[in-house]
Amino acid sequence: MKKLIKKYKEIILYIFFGVLTTAVNFIIYFIMNALLGEKMYLISNVIAWTGAVAFAYITNKIWVFESKSQKAKTLLKEIGEFFLARLFSLGAEEAGLYLFVELLNFNAFSFSFFSQTITGDIIAKIILQIIVVILNYIFSKFIIFRQNK
Repeated sequence: MKKLIKKYKEIILYIFFGVLTTAVNFIIYFIMNALLGEKMYLISNVIAWTGAVAFAYITNKIWVFESKSQKAKTLLKEIGEFFLARLFSLGAEEAGLYLFVELLNFNAFSFSFFSQTITGDIIAKIILQIIVVILNYIFSKFIIFRQNK
C-alpha cells in the first residue's frame, strides 16, 4: 500500500488540492453571486477564478510538484506560466459557461439537493470544472513545474 501511495503521490495530492481549489472557487463564486446578483455570473466566475488560482499556485508549487526554486527569475517564470495556463483554462470555462447557460439554456434546468436548489449555471460549472482540472494538470505537470522537480 505504501509503495502504491508513493507511486501515485503526485496525482493523489493534485486531486486533493484540486478539490480544495474547486471548493475555494465555488465558495467565492457563491459569495460573489450573492453580492453582485446571478446575472453577473461571468464576473463572479472571474473573481472566483482569481482567488482559486492564487490558492492553487501555492499548493501546487509547495506540495504537489515540490518545486524548490526560490530564485526570483525562476519564481517569476513559474508564476507567469501558471497564470497564463490558468488564464487559458479560464477562457475555456467562461466560453463553456456562456455556451451552456446562454446558448444551450441550462438555466431551464434545476433540481433540489439536500434542500438546496441547484441551477443550470452550477450544473454547467461542475461539468466545466472537470475539464479545467484535467487541462490544468497537464499544463502544470508537463510545462510549468517540469524542470524544477
